[in-house]
Amino acid sequence: MEGFTALRLLPWLSAEGKPCFLAPGDGSGFVSRLADETEARQLTVGLDVLRSARGVLDDPVSPNAEVRYTAIRLTECLADALRVAESRGRRAWPRTTPNRRSSSGA
Repeated sequence: MEGFTALRLLPWLSAEGKPCFLAPGDGSGFVSRLADETEARQLTVGLDVLRSARGVLDDPVSPNAEVRYTAIRLTECLADALRVAESRGRRAWPRTTPNRRSSSGA
């Protein structure tokens, strides 16, 4: 399996709620570009929600419903950001093969 690159975790789930993956390529294909754009949009939305949440949470008289809604949106954005981080982490670190020895000689 020398030269094998990990599958890319896509920033969306299947209709069944399962992770979607893309076989490695040069990153210029339609699905790769769509995934890049989706990740960028998800992270931008996360920043917007974070800014809004700070305002809600800084106000000690924010209604419970508003705080709950904010928590739900933050949870959604955190899930998206973690999926983006996992996907990028999978692509950033090369996988080692079972026969390859570590640099420590173990």
